[in-house]
Amino acid sequence: MAEFERNLIRERTNAGLAAARARGRLGGRPKKLSPYKQKMLIKAYNEKEMSIQEICDEFGISKPTLYKYVSNKLLLLAKSLIIPYLSYLFPNETAK
Repeated sequence: MAEFERNLIRERTNAGLAAARARGRLGGRPKKLSPYKQKMLIKAYNEKEMSIQEICDEFGISKPTLYKYVSNKLLLLAKSLIIPYLSYLFPNETAK
């Protein structure tokens, strides 16, 4: 009986999440920094004129948050460079 109820709750939750996605809603906590501030953060980090702690204090974020933004930017850059290269190497394969 409990397993049936658990499955019912799971189905309803997934249906609700799918309906929200169809309306353009995304789940999760909102980002602390706007896209503009994220660019400024990356710029300050790359210029190396301020310490990590000074950057964190300036933007009101923690060190782990700073490194998360930096690593996400690096990951996006790597993907933008690697995927076209792989498409060049393997033209018959579709990008996944």
